[in-house]
Amino acid sequence: MKKHCLALDLKNDPQLIAEYENWHKSENGWPEIRKSIVDAGIIEMEIYRTGNRLMMIMVTDETYNESAKAASDAANPKVGEWEQLMWRFQQPLPWAKEGEKWVEMKQIFQL
Repeated sequence: MKKHCLALDLKNDPQLIAEYENWHKSENGWPEIRKSIVDAGIIEMEIYRTGNRLMMIMVTDETYNESAKAASDAANPKVGEWEQLMWRFQQPLPWAKEGEKWVEMKQIFQL
């Protein structure tokens, strides 16, 4: 198993942030999105927020492949629809590469 920590910013608008959080309540999540996550070898996923900064923690199994997940997502119209909806609320980090949303964080300490 491998742990991934990623960051992304939301648009700094309290109403948009509240809507984003509402979409991420378990009762509002789309089953197709959950399936795409699990099918990719992601066995745990959590998102935390402070202000408009998000941090995602993913635990993946040995089958997880970032490139394969990206290709699978690109071919899945429901994932595309979800990503389009979420992009309404999100903005890239200032240092994100072109087209990059979630940016992998570098671990700098472990106890």
